[in-house]
Amino acid sequence: MKTFPMFLTMAGRRVVIAGGGEQAAQKCRLILKTQAEITLLAPALDPELADLHAAGRIKWDDGAITAAHFAQTALVFIATGCPGLDAALHALAKVAGATVNVVDQPHLCDAITPSIVDRDPVVVAIGTEGTAPVLARQIKTRMEEVLEPRLGDLAALAGRLRDSAAQRLQPRQRRDLWRWVFNGPARETHARGAERDAAQMIKDAIQTGEFGETGPSPVALVGAGPGSKDLITLRGVQRLQEADIIFYDRLIDPEILELARRDAERVYVGKAPGAHSWPQEKICGLLVAAAKQGKRVVRLKCGDPGIFARGAEEADALNAAGIPYEVVPGVTAASAASAAMGGFLTERGTCDTLILTTGRSENAADTPDWVDLLQEGRRVAVYMGVGTADRIETMLLQAGLADKIDVDIVANAQLPTQKITSCKARNLLKVLRENDIQNPAILFLSHRKTATAAQPVLLQQV
Repeated sequence: MKTFPMFLTMAGRRVVIAGGGEQAAQKCRLILKTQAEITLLAPALDPELADLHAAGRIKWDDGAITAAHFAQTALVFIATGCPGLDAALHALAKVAGATVNVVDQPHLCDAITPSIVDRDPVVVAIGTEGTAPVLARQIKTRMEEVLEPRLGDLAALAGRLRDSAAQRLQPRQRRDLWRWVFNGPARETHARGAERDAAQMIKDAIQTGEFGETGPSPVALVGAGPGSKDLITLRGVQRLQEADIIFYDRLIDPEILELARRDAERVYVGKAPGAHSWPQEKICGLLVAAAKQGKRVVRLKCGDPGIFARGAEEADALNAAGIPYEVVPGVTAASAASAAMGGFLTERGTCDTLILTTGRSENAADTPDWVDLLQEGRRVAVYMGVGTADRIETMLLQAGLADKIDVDIVANAQLPTQKITSCKARNLLKVLRENDIQNPAILFLSHRKTATAAQPVLLQQV
């Protein structure tokens, strides 16, 4: 970021606006939404500003402007409409040490005015660092549609009740209370205009401590997708934002963790191939222990928690401890890799059967043998297959399929380091070496039909 977004405290602080025309009026309208003291510097005021002055809402100084006018200010806006005069006034303001915004001259701006969605006290500021104001306005319009007009009143009500909640509820209960308020029936009731009913619902919840779900919160086994943070689901993001503690894997994009609550605890439990510092039993124990402490727990897994992610082992441990859980699906690596190639996992009349398998098993001797399944019209997606590529190539050679199987290889799918290549099965090892391809990677082995007749689609998992 070239600019840092921050909300300034404005109550009782001075804001100076240099100018008396429409540009100055635009800035004045904006600052009038705050509790700042506004002073205009101009030889004359347009009718709108003159009326504001007459009503006592702003101050006006029509004398010669000096650096002293800009001293001890929270913000200065230069908006005379004359570029040369604006630049000169900017120089005076900087002598006084002011933070300055010069209209339509971003190179002279210490601060940039964002597009604002106002649901006081809820305020959303949208900025593009001066590069795309039209885009900022489009985002503002979208946010205006998303946030109901009375949302600010509900937030203000919550603010008035915070002390009461703090006196009666423990920290975890308070978080659950406000989650219930803003995600559930209280907000819906308030949004349709029944403010008194909504207020009574919240007060009753604070008094009784009864709201929303009862008992321990489910542990969320969340699929983060294959890497890029924009491929996690909306439900996955919501669970991250609710979490007290997040246990995350080795291949998780650090930017995905930025979607979580700022004060959520983050615990790395990644397992590298051949390394055992985080055995599965230890991870399961941590999930159970955190849930028993009353924390909202997220187990964040790369891809989908139901596909080669040991999600079932963690679910079994939670079940054995009497702890509820939910599975939040994610985009699995095969889907992401296929999309990265601009292709499809199944193609009617060409590849009607998809088999998901893995290059690694808990016991190396038990690596799945799927060669007999690789008949015409079938595609095998091998997860983490680079480490066993020599065995894969040998199996296909022995089965007489080395020249019949097309291999598509995608490493680091959907990430900036993504690599895509293809070959015939007999050249697999050579192509992997020449392109320096390492795991994480997906190998697609396709035995395409020559006919075009459609067959039933089947999803198998080996």
